[in-house]
Amino acid sequence: MRMLHTMLRVGDLERSIKFYTDLMGMQLLRQSDNEEYQYTLAFVGYGDEKDHTVLELTYNWDKSEYEMGEAYGHIAIGVDDIYGFCEQLEAKGADVYRKPGPVKGGKTLIAFVRDPDGYPIELIERQASDDL
Repeated sequence: MRMLHTMLRVGDLERSIKFYTDLMGMQLLRQSDNEEYQYTLAFVGYGDEKDHTVLELTYNWDKSEYEMGEAYGHIAIGVDDIYGFCEQLEAKGADVYRKPGPVKGGKTLIAFVRDPDGYPIELIERQASDDL
């Protein structure tokens, strides 16, 4: 297993991309719009997602400001068998509050578990052929 990305909600996507690329020296690795659920994802980082943990900037089209406490989204960890891993977590008393299944508007299998302090962790099933 390895850490994949950290997600932050942003109020102005272009401003955030400019900050992370121009000021922080990251590269815009990929960006996609989800018309149905009205959000845009932009992934920035210092290297290819195959080898590096990156930052996911999530822009919800209907919101331009966040309270600092709600700006934090989650960390993401890649797992080989999301269903089996979630069963193991639940057997040990973990709160898997979003059961494994496809992400809204996509096919990637995800789940969410809370850490002991309540911070969300996204689990993403990775395949041997994944190029993330």
